[in-house]
Amino acid sequence: MMYPLVRELAADGIPVAVTCRVLKIARQPYYRWLAQAVSERELGQAYLSNALFDAHRDDREFGYWLLGDEARDAGHLACDRTMWRLCRDGRRWSIFGKKRGTKGGKKPGPPAHDDLVRRDLTAQAPNWLWLTDITEHPTSEGKVYLCAIKDVYSNRIVGLLHQRPHEVAAGRGRVRERRRQTGR
Repeated sequence: MMYPLVRELAADGIPVAVTCRVLKIARQPYYRWLAQAVSERELGQAYLSNALFDAHRDDREFGYWLLGDEARDAGHLACDRTMWRLCRDGRRWSIFGKKRGTKGGKKPGPPAHDDLVRRDLTAQAPNWLWLTDITEHPTSEGKVYLCAIKDVYSNRIVGLLHQRPHEVAAGRGRVRERRRQTGR
């Protein structure tokens, strides 16, 4: 908000029209703001927010409900929804909040294979150690699977494959056929 600056410059003798033109703001909203810089509602909510801040500083275990009770005991009147909004805007939450899960509430499953490198993720030369990850991405046309292969030595992606579910099933069939042919 540039209006306090305009007011200070006007007090120093610089015309309001010049200041507004330089700052590229309109004069009429400035004069409206000057007539009533802070509304009664804004002032009351600022005092209430300060009371909520003081109560939260004293006891961080309080949620908005108990913070509102503390503010009411201090003489502030407001509904619970206003107390909640001011606590949310001021990020005043109880330290005993709800547990937040991972994305979508899903936890990672067990590893698909044994840890053959025993968490030693260093490589002495290129193509010595590769890491791979397969992720599933839902789209409007169905799921897409993405597989990335990373060379640990160069820290670059050396292989990338993306397939739709029907392509994955066909690929499994090709792998099984190749295993039968090679005897592995």
